[in-house]
Amino acid sequence: MKVLFYISLLFISFQTYSQQLEIGVMRDYSISTLEVTYTDGNYIFYGDSTEITTLWKSQIVHLIRSGDKIKIQKDGKVLGSYSSIFIKEKEANLTLKIQGVAPSTKKSRRYMNNFMITPEGSNAMKIINLVEMENYLGGVIESEGGGGKPMEYYKVQAILSRTYALGHLKKHAKEGFELCDRVHCQAYHDKLIYTPDIDIAVKATKGIVMLNQELKLAQGFFFANCGGQTSEADFVWNTPVAHCKSVIDTFCTRSRQATWTKKIEVSKWNKFLVEEFGYPAADTLLHQLQYSFNQPQRDAFYQFPQLGVPLRDLRYEFKLKSTWFDCFREGNYIVINGKGFGHGVGVCQEGAMGMAKYNFNYSQILNFYFTGIHLMDYYDWLYIKQNAKNSIE
Repeated sequence: MKVLFYISLLFISFQTYSQQLEIGVMRDYSISTLEVTYTDGNYIFYGDSTEITTLWKSQIVHLIRSGDKIKIQKDGKVLGSYSSIFIKEKEANLTLKIQGVAPSTKKSRRYMNNFMITPEGSNAMKIINLVEMENYLGGVIESEGGGGKPMEYYKVQAILSRTYALGHLKKHAKEGFELCDRVHCQAYHDKLIYTPDIDIAVKATKGIVMLNQELKLAQGFFFANCGGQTSEADFVWNTPVAHCKSVIDTFCTRSRQATWTKKIEVSKWNKFLVEEFGYPAADTLLHQLQYSFNQPQRDAFYQFPQLGVPLRDLRYEFKLKSTWFDCFREGNYIVINGKGFGHGVGVCQEGAMGMAKYNFNYSQILNFYFTGIHLMDYYDWLYIKQNAKNSIE
């Protein structure tokens, strides 16, 4: 029985590592006409499960929403209208180029593996990239962070992105796919194109995920720069996250986003504090403090917790780069001197890059920014999880 269970888990693990994730792409647009062109290798087009045509070099296929179907047009000739279009690569790991024509997406995008396209809404198409995990991660990491970064940093991002993907496969279930290409999932605007080191990092960490203290897939928060100290999670989202504790980080303090300054009109500052939070501006003492604030370490509230003015609200209202700032009045302006860029919870990206330059490996970096985590092969985690479940039953 245990042997059969072990074999079944091997099969599950193989499927997980090689499965095609369902990623909704071009979700910022309502595409009614899509142009598909050759990039790397030939693709077969199926309409309602019937083979229609093959895309060869220099050929162009247009997919056009027509009523409740999608019309296929190749080199100006209409090939038919179908309820669904499946575009399948003839060999493994090929690339296709797609671009919105109506409305125009201005730039084309290149994606690997396969596509499923169906009608959506009254005049649009749902475009789903059926992409292998490693190919997806390469595109995500380059879209999120770009090139020119240290290898160990890319390994950190690969683990965080893989963990997120596997932990959120039901996020867009109601829409008919697993994840989308927007930032609230993970930015995914192209295949990996310019940075071979990202592919190396993804393959070097293949299957590795990050678990929290309860051995569940962990939330791998990250942001640009902490300014010298990361934030407690409940300072930002009200709810504490056990593996996200504030740490002093000196690896990012010389980076370009470590400090910043902004000026805001006194009248706007005063209006927001009084109208939104009932700040007692008439109080003699508090009126003097209204425009003066010193924050030696990251905090959650402006001035005193009793006043109930969350720093995150000030950040959102005045588009500040972070919640870690000091301020003082200078004439008709509030001068804000801040540190860091982003929400401050989890991995400081520029700090992680700094650590990588000092030869810290990806495990050391993740364990520096997160508390009590475990790095484990996804298959091993499934095995432990299933064994624990069986022992309870």
